Amino acid sequence: MVSTNGHLNVVLVHGGFVDGSGWEDVHRILTRDGHHVAIVQNPTMSLTDDVVATRRVIDAQDGPVVLVGHSYGGAVITEAGNDPKVTKLVYIAAFAPDKGESVASLLKDPPPDAPVPPILPPQDGYLFLDSAKFRDSFAADVEADKAAFMADSQAPWGLAALSGAIEEPAWKTKPSWYLVATEDKMIPPPAQRFMSKRAGATVTEVPGSHAIYVSQPTAIAAFIEQAARA
Repeated sequence: MVSTNGHLNVVLVHGGFVDGSGWEDVHRILTRDGHHVAIVQNPTMSLTDDVVATRRVIDAQDGPVVLVGHSYGGAVITEAGNDPKVTKLVYIAAFAPDKGESVASLLKDPPPDAPVPPILPPQDGYLFLDSAKFRDSFAADVEADKAAFMADSQAPWGLAALSGAIEEPAWKTKPSWYLVATEDKMIPPPAQRFMSKRAGATVTEVPGSHAIYVSQPTAIAAFIEQAARA
């Protein structure tokens, strides 16, 4: 789906603990291929705020939008994707909540053998990951220097963002694509498969960590373009 100017509009939405800079290499590939790419800088304080921030970027595009979310960004696009400009939803190792669900409710009952993300106790209503365990849990296949930078530059993730419930899931009315990261230690792959199947998404599986959008930008960009062309 292209704009009247002939290019594809892609809006990228990041998840918790990180900011939009993780999309840099995906952005580089997509723009090199002639697409127009915009990256949302979510405050990650509340789901409502993040949906507003995302809709602001969607509204600035000159035509139809492919909306992409990673991790918690999947919850954001599930609500923000109801914007009439959005034609397709792409989930990258992301939450795809149903009506009334939140990230917190989806995390509540992990499979018994699932790794436990090293989330520290809340500080003033915000969450961080234990920096010493960040790479192993979030970015195991990201080069050590970059993973260390990600750990040391964490964005605080607000409890109100985790507890924000979806009012109207866009995947019920719009086509969706879902990339499962098979080595993910933050969102268990079985949970990713469950959410993608429930959403009726077109699914692909790629071996990679939760930060697969950082470690394998070529695969992610190709998947977004595949969804756009479908």
